[in-house]
Amino acid sequence: METSSNAETSGLSERDIALLRKSIAMSHESRDRGRHPFAALVADESGNVIAAAVNNSMPPEGDPTQHAELVAVAQAARVLGPEQLARCTLYTSAEPCCMCAGAVYWTGIGRVVYALSEHALLGLTGSHPENPTFSLPCREVFSRGQRRIEVIGPLLEDEAAHAHEGFWNGAHE
Repeated sequence: METSSNAETSGLSERDIALLRKSIAMSHESRDRGRHPFAALVADESGNVIAAAVNNSMPPEGDPTQHAELVAVAQAARVLGPEQLARCTLYTSAEPCCMCAGAVYWTGIGRVVYALSEHALLGLTGSHPENPTFSLPCREVFSRGQRRIEVIGPLLEDEAAHAHEGFWNGAHE
């Protein structure tokens, strides 16, 4: 998998890298507000941000289904039709979990660009009860569907990991 931050070698545009970095910056902002350090945004084919979200899944008041990716794609689906969503990209600070991958699939988003892989995230979170990661890459979830979803990632993993450093070992409590 491509882990380079060089847009030229990864086949991504500079706009793709900028939007991915925006999701990473949002994950830092989420952490600064005392939430889990995850963020996602949906942009149309011109790079206009349609929806953006951070996690709202922290106990005790949070809803464990309110992952940033799920919230962002649901917001986008409320304002765009299926044809438009198929040309949109989800940019996310971490690889979508299987729940979020399902939401991406059902909303019809056509492309996913992510920073931190689920495997690398597991290395940062360990067995923390607030983030019991799945060992199920989003590519595998998408491969079981009838609709093709382009997936690019992991990219900028070191940058994305910074928001998680120290968070999962009790530093946020």
